[in-house]
Amino acid sequence: MPMRIKLRSSMRRLCCSKYAVALPVTFLILFVSTLGIVSFTYYYSVERISAQGQTLKVSIAKENLISLDDAVRTILWQSGSSSTFVLSDCGGLINVQPTENMLTVSLADGVGLDALVFNASIGKITYQLPYSSSSQAGLYLKGDGRTIINQTGSSISQLCIQNGAEHPEIRLQYRPSVTYAVTGMENGKVVNTIRLYIVNLNVSDSIALQGELPLQILCVKTELDKSSYELAYEPSDLVVTCFLGGEVGFVRVPISASSEGAVINVETVVSSVCIQRWIR
Repeated sequence: MPMRIKLRSSMRRLCCSKYAVALPVTFLILFVSTLGIVSFTYYYSVERISAQGQTLKVSIAKENLISLDDAVRTILWQSGSSSTFVLSDCGGLINVQPTENMLTVSLADGVGLDALVFNASIGKITYQLPYSSSSQAGLYLKGDGRTIINQTGSSISQLCIQNGAEHPEIRLQYRPSVTYAVTGMENGKVVNTIRLYIVNLNVSDSIALQGELPLQILCVKTELDKSSYELAYEPSDLVVTCFLGGEVGFVRVPISASSEGAVINVETVVSSVCIQRWIR
């Protein structure tokens, strides 16, 4: 009996001991803390992997549109030529919009010449990007923000990242380029030839699809339209103004003239390109 009483007394002291209470509480705190660290590490790793996956998709989408532009440029100005291209699935939406992108080009010398030489929609292509923490809106992959160019070596392609209605998107469109040269004399007047090059996508199919997309790119036709303006005065230069997709720009073309005046020949070269689904 005394032994049993002594054992009960020892058990009572153990239960009331601070160490007896602290030990399971300590283990519980360590368990909860470890579980929290593991959970945080897991979700952080998942988020990082997901973000890296989205970044990779955006990079592939950029390369896709650069390659698509290259495929278009290989058939420009060559009626009947074609190429094929497979747009890989990057998790986004491709939009070929043939009726979008109004282009207006006019000429003026500030004295007597003021002429409209082109006025039509030329189409564009957009690729809606999957969500990315870095949209890079405003970045040009090809070209720059000018709506018209006249420098040798400048790209007619405008391939840039812009903010779309819901997600950032890559836009591909083509701006006109201008060349000019003095090409002789006519009735005592200096002849200036201005050539305007335009890529027109408005004969393309309207496409709005996700996933892998085989495309056929065809140069349907290349047309040359000519107009001539005879001036009895000596203009110093000619301003070529371009409105493209709501943006405006211009280039100045120097004009050579004699005391008799100048002749300005304007040649507009339009390459009509059809982008359509390719049935393999």
